Amino acid sequence: MTDRLADLSAAGVAVWLDDLSRVRLQSGSLDKMRREQNVVGVTTNPTIFAKALSDADAYDEQLRDLAAQKVTVEEAVRLLTSYDVRWACDVMKPAYDASNGVDGRVSIEVDPRSAHETEKTIAEAKTLWWLVDRPNLFIKIPATEAGLPAITATLAAGISVNVTLIFSLERYRAVMDAFLAGMEQAKANGHDLTKMGSVASFFVSRVDTEIDKRLDKIGSDEAKALRGKAAIANAQLAYQAYAEVFGSERWQALADAGAHPQRPLWASTGTKNPDYKDTIYVEELIAPGTVNTMPESVITAYHDHGETRGDTVTGSYAAAQKVMDDVAAIGVDLPDVFRVLESEGVEKFEASWAELVADMKKSLDAAAR
Repeated sequence: MTDRLADLSAAGVAVWLDDLSRVRLQSGSLDKMRREQNVVGVTTNPTIFAKALSDADAYDEQLRDLAAQKVTVEEAVRLLTSYDVRWACDVMKPAYDASNGVDGRVSIEVDPRSAHETEKTIAEAKTLWWLVDRPNLFIKIPATEAGLPAITATLAAGISVNVTLIFSLERYRAVMDAFLAGMEQAKANGHDLTKMGSVASFFVSRVDTEIDKRLDKIGSDEAKALRGKAAIANAQLAYQAYAEVFGSERWQALADAGAHPQRPLWASTGTKNPDYKDTIYVEELIAPGTVNTMPESVITAYHDHGETRGDTVTGSYAAAQKVMDDVAAIGVDLPDVFRVLESEGVEKFEASWAELVADMKKSLDAAAR
């Protein structure tokens, strides 16, 4: 049943699920995926929680209790999502123990409305850390300019971090620098680096969506021939940057103190274009020491027909660079692409948060009747 996923794991890719809900927890679905499908981690975001909490029936009893206490809507959102993440952390604890703390991680994101506010992000990261209170938690912080110092400060406090919404190599290098600075400060502050972890979530399919749109507008045969190539090339070059940074003397000093490297995590790996193979953003990004967080549909597809061909990244750097150079040469403004994607990413999560709050208000009002 799990041969293809086991092959993927054996090739060095940690399989994580990009989804969480109360129903998934209550049914035992998450635990089954851990036991039978090589799933060793969970990522969440405001969109995932907006969908999960729209099923108010699953939260009936707690909603009645919260309504009786007259908590605010946003307090209710945080209490319920933290409860689900804590539960998921407990489900994934065997994977955490088996990997000596590398995997078995579950992520919860700071309020996306704080994406451009450093101090607020730091404060919320600390609050979520003690609210969930599990060693295998990741606090998810967006890689905005304001997020970079928040990443460093959060790690310096001994808190594990999932950095999200990374699109460009330039920003990714800044994220790795923020990680190294944070771990150096954590070490100076006396934290046990062996207990800490971090991943850098590099988004994939959204890059193709935006660049393909611009290539279609250019409309030439040369432009059309580049469709569907940039996202994988961009991620492959990110892995090259990762190998460089985590082969440095600066990193080695932290490794000698017991630190784990900040692994690249391929996010947004479900294909948005039905013309593309549904497992392409997994198959073309197989490399040691990486994470691929997938919606259940992609995990199922990979189990059915995914192809693990060994490392598909480290020998690709020259070809990947040529793709990005060709995309730029044909007239696609790559810095603008990455600015748009970051802005849209934050806006989408803000919209999902607003939806989450609106649905929670309705549910609390109904429970109070």
